[in-house]
Amino acid sequence: MGARGPGASTLQRDSESRLRFLRAGARPATATLVEFIDDHKNEFGVEPICRELQVAPSTYYAALTRPESARSVRDAELMREIRRVYEENYCVYGARKIWNQLNREGIAVARCTVERLMGKLGISGAVRGKTRRTTVADPSARRAPDLVKRDFTAVAPNRLWVADFTYCATWAGTVYTAFVIDVYSRRIVGWRTATSMTTDLPLDALEMVIWARDDRLDNLVHHSDRGTQYTSIRYTERLVEAGAECSVHTSIGNVPPAEYETLYYSQETSDTVAKTISS
Repeated sequence: MGARGPGASTLQRDSESRLRFLRAGARPATATLVEFIDDHKNEFGVEPICRELQVAPSTYYAALTRPESARSVRDAELMREIRRVYEENYCVYGARKIWNQLNREGIAVARCTVERLMGKLGISGAVRGKTRRTTVADPSARRAPDLVKRDFTAVAPNRLWVADFTYCATWAGTVYTAFVIDVYSRRIVGWRTATSMTTDLPLDALEMVIWARDDRLDNLVHHSDRGTQYTSIRYTERLVEAGAECSVHTSIGNVPPAEYETLYYSQETSDTVAKTISS
């Protein structure tokens, strides 16, 4: 190749400057350029900006009148649905749970698409720290059948309660919090915190809600996991005394029902535990 002329180095510097502005040589999408021009056109004007960006003004004006692509329209619709599911579940759902929920509602979408659009929305799921095993089943214990079969709906209060417990790391150590949730209202109707996972923990939460409702619970189904605390004689006898019918989740390995998992990861739960510890 022949030697380059004296203007080659200047041209090279100009090119390198433009490439740095355009993110290491990758030209931004037209939509990004249009957005940039829109943000600065009142200060600098369209033509001067286009000249500096080496973009024809006709490209900018054509983009303003061009109808949105099918993908852009679809993305906008999905982002509305993603934000809706995210906010309906206390802003703690990650991509996997939002993807599952959308598909359950009949909105067909790929998980990678949900992840991409969550990135554009600037939202993400709650992240837990080191996990602790809270469900320890007793293989020899007799268990009630699964009467719910993942149908977490109720037509009235006191028809279906879901009970479980989780944990929260504090300066004083790990604190366990038991909940009883009325599926009809999705409210925590009974709760208790302790530093150990004995049967007294969920039993106290159960006593709290039974006392608050002050009525026989003959139409109630009480659903829990297979943990020894919930299959213990003391706990099941108390349910029988109150008139409730026991239901036990079929498998530890199944995904926990969203009704109580969502509440566990919410800030409301963290605040409840923190207030209890400080009181």
